[in-house]
Amino acid sequence: MCTRIIYQTQSEKFITGRGMDWNDPTSKFAVIAMPRGYKQSGGNYPNALTWTSKYGSVFTSMYDAASSDGMNEAGLVANALYFAEADYGDYTKSDKPVISVGAWAQYFLDNFATVAEAVEAMREPAFIICAPLLANGRPATAHISLSDESGDSAILEYIDGELTIHHSNEYTVMTNSPTFDEQLAINKYWKLVGGNRMLPGTINAADRFVRVDYLLESTPKFEDGKMATAAAMSIMRSIGVPLGMEDPDHPNISATLWRSLGDHSNKTYYLESSRQPALFWVDLNKLDLSEGASIKGIVVDGPENQFGDVTNQLTPMDTITWM
Repeated sequence: MCTRIIYQTQSEKFITGRGMDWNDPTSKFAVIAMPRGYKQSGGNYPNALTWTSKYGSVFTSMYDAASSDGMNEAGLVANALYFAEADYGDYTKSDKPVISVGAWAQYFLDNFATVAEAVEAMREPAFIICAPLLANGRPATAHISLSDESGDSAILEYIDGELTIHHSNEYTVMTNSPTFDEQLAINKYWKLVGGNRMLPGTINAADRFVRVDYLLESTPKFEDGKMATAAAMSIMRSIGVPLGMEDPDHPNISATLWRSLGDHSNKTYYLESSRQPALFWVDLNKLDLSEGASIKGIVVDGPENQFGDVTNQLTPMDTITWM
């Protein structure tokens, strides 16, 4: 499920790209604008974590129950990628408040302006994560990538019940399995081989990591604006998995259903559905994200094709209950 990059422009600004690979093409996606001052609950649990959003944000939801990808008005981007190895520990044996994995990415968008702030808060997490079962019977396990306007980056993974944080602006690529440190080790070997000689070609996560790392390093740094946006999206398109391809036993090896870009400095969130012919975007600078504003959104792959700036086309939507 997915590939994530951080592209640097010629003017040393940054765009985070993400491709959503998933094995349920009927899943419902929507792009949603969430205002500041919104009271949140970590899910339908007796001891659910609660907080009030400090920052407004735009994010892509799954199943009307999970925030999978988004950017807040401070320029922080959060991406939740499927992670089969995740083990958050047993929330029923903890006294900490509970947050659903579907709300984890949104927690960062609501509360932090920078990667450094988020990492510092996660040194001693104020909650424990629960991963509910999906309709296919698998737990909805994920790891999180964070990036901000400065180009800072962090990868957060729970392994054997313990949180591991990889924090460096050098971490510009992320996929799914294996664990991030193993991904780095595999990529180190392929750097010795040299991408101009040979690259691994399967659609599994480790191979995608190697290929997209080479493509990211090889792509020129275009000037900020249309060319930089196009360059970042071209990398995401080149690493996508064609519609219809899947491995039923491995949901992280599935077709790419959509691709997003978070332009940190221009505060613009782009999305391209694989099932529609055009790119569309939301300009956070034009949104009313003030406290008391309504939640608004637009359904992806609905009856109407979206294209261009859809900021003014967002309409009121129901509150999300995190799975």
